[in-house]
Amino acid sequence: MSITELDRRHIWHPFTQAQTTPTPPVATAGRGAVIVGEDGREYLDMVSSWWVNLHGHAQPAIAQAIAKQAMQLEQVIFAEFTHAPAVELAAAVCRLLPDDLDRVFYSDDGSTAVEVALKMALQYWGNLGQGHKTRFVAFDGAYHGDTVGAMSAGAASGYFRAWNSVLFPVGFAPFPATWDDDAEVEAKEAQALAAIEGLLAAGDVAGVIIEPLIQGAGGMRMCRPQFLQRLATLVRQAEALLIFDEVMTGFGRTGELFACVKAQVTPDLICLSKGLTGGFLPLSMTVAREGIYQAFLGESIGRAFLHGHSYTANPLGCAAGLASLALLTDADCQARIAAVEQTHRHELDRLRGHAKVRRTRLMGTIAAFEVAGADSGYGAGIGQAIKQYCLARGVLLRPLGEVCYLLPPYCTSNEQLRFAWRVLGDAVEQI
Repeated sequence: MSITELDRRHIWHPFTQAQTTPTPPVATAGRGAVIVGEDGREYLDMVSSWWVNLHGHAQPAIAQAIAKQAMQLEQVIFAEFTHAPAVELAAAVCRLLPDDLDRVFYSDDGSTAVEVALKMALQYWGNLGQGHKTRFVAFDGAYHGDTVGAMSAGAASGYFRAWNSVLFPVGFAPFPATWDDDAEVEAKEAQALAAIEGLLAAGDVAGVIIEPLIQGAGGMRMCRPQFLQRLATLVRQAEALLIFDEVMTGFGRTGELFACVKAQVTPDLICLSKGLTGGFLPLSMTVAREGIYQAFLGESIGRAFLHGHSYTANPLGCAAGLASLALLTDADCQARIAAVEQTHRHELDRLRGHAKVRRTRLMGTIAAFEVAGADSGYGAGIGQAIKQYCLARGVLLRPLGEVCYLLPPYCTSNEQLRFAWRVLGDAVEQI
């Protein structure tokens, strides 16, 4: 049987309605921003393969780092040992984060990084004798992952209705989504902050969690740094913890290495994954401020953070992370990030005012707009139609309903990116 036939027989693809979705192409290789199909066709990966691939497919330096590490130490129980790749990667990331975000807890993916942060926040207050702080506050449209705690914090996104019965209650505030030339941004921010203040007033909030600057799966909805700064002030005054979910925004996506750096806000906990290994292997971090870590120290094991994963701090993933970070902080990569943003801006300026395009927005390497007049929501048919149109022309996009976005690897050339924009523009025009 062919790979396609075996796929139909055995595979259950994620976020896919198998009865109506066309058979996916078979990927056999990748190089740079290109995925190669088994028939030799090439596809420009303009979603960085679900936002994880920073430097391109089959990036040699990362591949070599993994191969070298695999010949030395592929895995070791992290509850009993430490090892150089994990320690060096943690130290390297902490040097790039602001203030005293100095304590790294490793896990496997973005969902578990968020789950760890929520559990840390709850136990932190319990360890301090303030066990009444048990509630969380999140934002409408937020998406934080697919484990139960992460789903609870993202319940207002609408993705998790099938599991509402097992989610714990979370308070939700409006997210002040803004776009180019949005005249209502001040009013939206004031409304959101007033709602947050009301939710914090009871004094029982353990933490407030937000995707800083950009809500990803919620539709690439963006907010201003000023909003995050005012939010941080409110959370501090209420003596709650501020949690930044930078699973998507981390490692250069906003134009700075981290959204917290761009916004000039230091959260108490930050969740990192996706681009951490350059898209090669699953790995995540939850990074805590030093004071949070200190609250878990004591003579009793019950005061410790009793959480872990079999593959915590996997040496192969950590080696990939070190190689990716070296590439990311190189001046050449930073110049390419700036070039991607410049091309995005040029193309959005060209589309602005088009009858079928509205709410253009841009931050760093992420550009988005909405198709005017289309049905809204993740399941909107316009998104599926645009995706298939672009795929047939060699461009991989994955619209979020009526929201079209480009989030390319940093190695994408100007010519490749402009070609992707032309194909997307044709799709909007034709469909």
